[in-house]
Amino acid sequence: MRNRLIAAIAAAVMGFSAPVMAKVSSAEAERLKNDLTPVGAERAGNEAGTIPAWTGGQATPPANWREGTIETSPFPEDKALYVITRNNLDQYRDKLSDGHIQMLEQYGPEFFMPVYQTRRTAAFPEHVYDKFHENALSAELLDNGNGVRNTIMTSPFPIPQNGLEAIWNHILRYRGEELSFRSASATPQRDGSFNAVVNNYDYFFAYSRPGAELEDIDNKIFYLKTETNAPSTLAGTITLVHETLDQVRSPRLAWRYDAGSRRLRRSPNLAYETDLPNSSSLRSVDQKDMYNGAPNQYDWELKGKRELIVPYNAYKLHSEAVRPEDVLRANHIDQSLARYELHRVWVVEATRRTGISHIYDRRVYYIDEDSWQILATEEYSDDGELWRVSEAHNIVYYSVPVFWTTMEMTYDLKAQRYYIDGLDNGYPAYNFKPGYRGNEFTAAAARRAARR
Repeated sequence: MRNRLIAAIAAAVMGFSAPVMAKVSSAEAERLKNDLTPVGAERAGNEAGTIPAWTGGQATPPANWREGTIETSPFPEDKALYVITRNNLDQYRDKLSDGHIQMLEQYGPEFFMPVYQTRRTAAFPEHVYDKFHENALSAELLDNGNGVRNTIMTSPFPIPQNGLEAIWNHILRYRGEELSFRSASATPQRDGSFNAVVNNYDYFFAYSRPGAELEDIDNKIFYLKTETNAPSTLAGTITLVHETLDQVRSPRLAWRYDAGSRRLRRSPNLAYETDLPNSSSLRSVDQKDMYNGAPNQYDWELKGKRELIVPYNAYKLHSEAVRPEDVLRANHIDQSLARYELHRVWVVEATRRTGISHIYDRRVYYIDEDSWQILATEEYSDDGELWRVSEAHNIVYYSVPVFWTTMEMTYDLKAQRYYIDGLDNGYPAYNFKPGYRGNEFTAAAARRAARR
C-alpha cells in the first residue's frame, strides 16, 4: 500500500496521467477501410440521396487551377438549389442549427442561406489517412482529458466514444506541416464601415511533421508567429505562440512585441475567455479556429450526429475576384457570397464546470464528419440566452491537399455586430511549403524580426 501511494504521488508531481479511455479494437479500426472513411465518416450517402457517398474528396486539383494561385472552384457552374429565408425557414427547421434559426429570425430578409448541392470534397494525403488508422489503434485520453498519448500527425480518435475525444479530433486535426499567408480581420460598425487589421501568419505544425513522434515534439502542437502590417498604429506588432498539447501541465507560451514600447513581453493570459486581440471584445481567444486550447473548463458531451445545413466549399468567398468591401455588410457578410450544403456533423455540447469563470456558460459545436473541422458553433451566456454564433467557411487547399478554413466569423446577437477573420482576398495564395525548420519561432528569433 505504501509503495503504491509513493508511486501515485510521484506521478502527480511529475505531471504524468494515466489513460482513461482505451483505444479501439482491431476489428473496430478496420471499419475505417470498410463502412467508414479513413477519417471516420460514414462512407455511404443518406437514405434520401441528399448526401452522396464519399468517393475520395477533392484529392486532385481541378483543371482550372494552377500551383501558386488562389484556389478556384471545382464546380463553377453550380447554382443554389434553394434559398432559406425568415419566411420559409419552417420548411428546413429540422436541418438548421439553433444559431442559424435565430439569425434568420433576427436579421430579416437581408440574412438568407443559399443551399447548394452537397459536395463531400474534404481530402487529405494518403500518409495522413494511414495515421488515422494507426491512431485509432493506439490513441488514449489522459485521465483528466487535458492531453492525449500514443497519437501523432492528425485526429487521434476517428471513432470517438465521447465529447472529449471529438473536440480533441478538431484540436489536433491535420492542417499541413507548415504555412505562410496574409489575411485581414475586421469588426464592421453598424453602418457597415470598417478598418481592417492585416497580419502575416506563419505556422510550423510540429505535431504533423512526417516522422515525428509525440515524445519528440516537447508537448507542442504548433508554433505560430503573426506580424501586423496595418493599420499604421498597430504595424510591427508581433505575436509568438507555442501551442502546447497538455495546457494544464504546461500552459500555452505566448509573447507579444509592441512596436510602441519596442519590447517583447510574455502574454500569459492569451487563453480561454480573454478577448481576442483586435476583435472589439466580440470574440474570446479560445474561439480562434472555432475552438482551441485546453478543454478543462467544460464538461463535454457527444450528442450524436445530425444532418445539418452548414457552410461548405466557400470558393466564392475565397475568390480573388472578391474584395473585403464586397464581403462586409453592416450586420453580417454579404450572404450571396456564402455557400451552404447539407452534411452530417457530430454535435458536441460543452457545459461550464462548477467554479469556473468563463463568459460562456454553454457551447455547442457542429463538427464536420469528413474533416473534424468545426463548421458552426453557438455560445450561450449565464442567463441561458444564445449570445454568439460562429461560422467557419472552408475549402480544399489543393497543394496539400487539406480541408481548412478560409474565413471565420462570430456574430454577437446582442450587440448586433460581428468579427470576421481570414479576409485573404487580394493577397497571395497560401504557401504550404515556406521551408521553415522550427528555429524561426523562438523568442530570440521574434526579437530579431522586430528589430528589422
